[in-house]
Amino acid sequence: MDERDWRRYIGDYHDSRPGITERLFQHADASPHAWLADSLNSPPGAVLDLACGSAPTRASLPDANWIGVDSSEGELRTAARLGRVPLVRADADALPLMTGAVGAVCASMCLPVLTPLPRVLAEIRRVLRPGGVLAALVPAQSGLSASGMFGWARVMYTLRALHQPWPNPGARDSLATLLRESGFLVHSDERQVFTLCLETPEAVALLVDGLYLPGLTPQRAAAAKRALAHWARPGRRLELPLRRVVAERSIDHITQEYA
Repeated sequence: MDERDWRRYIGDYHDSRPGITERLFQHADASPHAWLADSLNSPPGAVLDLACGSAPTRASLPDANWIGVDSSEGELRTAARLGRVPLVRADADALPLMTGAVGAVCASMCLPVLTPLPRVLAEIRRVLRPGGVLAALVPAQSGLSASGMFGWARVMYTLRALHQPWPNPGARDSLATLLRESGFLVHSDERQVFTLCLETPEAVALLVDGLYLPGLTPQRAAAAKRALAHWARPGRRLELPLRRVVAERSIDHITQEYA
């Protein structure tokens, strides 16, 4: 799938499933969004929530000078209905903000799927003020136990999929390296394994809907939901390894860029 088709898929996906990530994470044993927001307790200036979706991090940053940006009208409509404002509709690679306008960027579960990633990271650097902070939450490939790997293998086998075809797979476990190469100073790179509670067919259906699978037909999705509904039971859990990377825009890199 080329970049244009991927962006069209992502746009249609989120317009038709607004709030999907927030609703799926509500089945976790702890809040990944709150874990991300913890790294921005005292942001130095305005906080830009990049590809904010339904803006679940807003509640964890109640005192911040916060602004949410997303390209999906459906996601922004949901965020607005929940009172999570102000909001701006824009693409992540063309942010309608002045250079150095924000003190922090919050990027929740978006960097592996935003394209083109080099331009997105350049925009993040541009809108951050010198010394500004980027806090990113991404899926991790590492960290699964044997039972966790078996659980995910069952889910993906039922979907007849080998993996989710993210365009930026390096923006997962290798995100810290990628950010260093893009002019950031990495302060921390932490992994935490959350646990999804899949005790009901409804929770399993939400998991299926929450995966990026462009080739998944409605018929295959429905069949997978029916099959996995028999797997759901009290006590059913699925591990969800995530990575939180906190980085600062390098002042030296800024000087080099504008020299």
